[in-house]
Amino acid sequence: MSGDISLETQFKAEQFLYRQAEVLDERLWDEWLSLFASDGYYWMPAAREQTEAEGQPNIFYEDHYLMRVRIGRINHPNAWSQYPPNHTGHVVSNVIVESENSKTGDLSVRSKFHLVEYRNDEQRYFAGKYHHDLLNSPKGYQIRLQRVDIVNVEGPFEYVLQYWI
Repeated sequence: MSGDISLETQFKAEQFLYRQAEVLDERLWDEWLSLFASDGYYWMPAAREQTEAEGQPNIFYEDHYLMRVRIGRINHPNAWSQYPPNHTGHVVSNVIVESENSKTGDLSVRSKFHLVEYRNDEQRYFAGKYHHDLLNSPKGYQIRLQRVDIVNVEGPFEYVLQYWI
């Protein structure tokens, strides 16, 4: 934590990230989407060295519209990929507020995560780091950009990720 970041700001950032993890685990997709600013993006690059999402392959690069489409697919009664539905457990740690805009209160935050997914009597594990650009709005923090770098980004996956990590 930078010396000029207050304990209150650190605490609020941590609580926001913990809440996001809980909402994902409970499959509260609409509530999760409400954590994003209207111009927010969820980005999971396909390579560690990626610095831009536009015009390159990505595992995810979704705005509000695309996230809403994915929510519709996940919740659709004929979504075979969710029979049986998966269950997840997120652990978020090492939350570091990298910077705070002194005028707006917007934050740049990085953290680590572990995720266990259980489906069809099997478990998959994911780990990596998050980078969040958080907008300080009257509703509280909202995600302008969430970048997710999974440790095994270049590895094979038994089946496609249907949900967000």
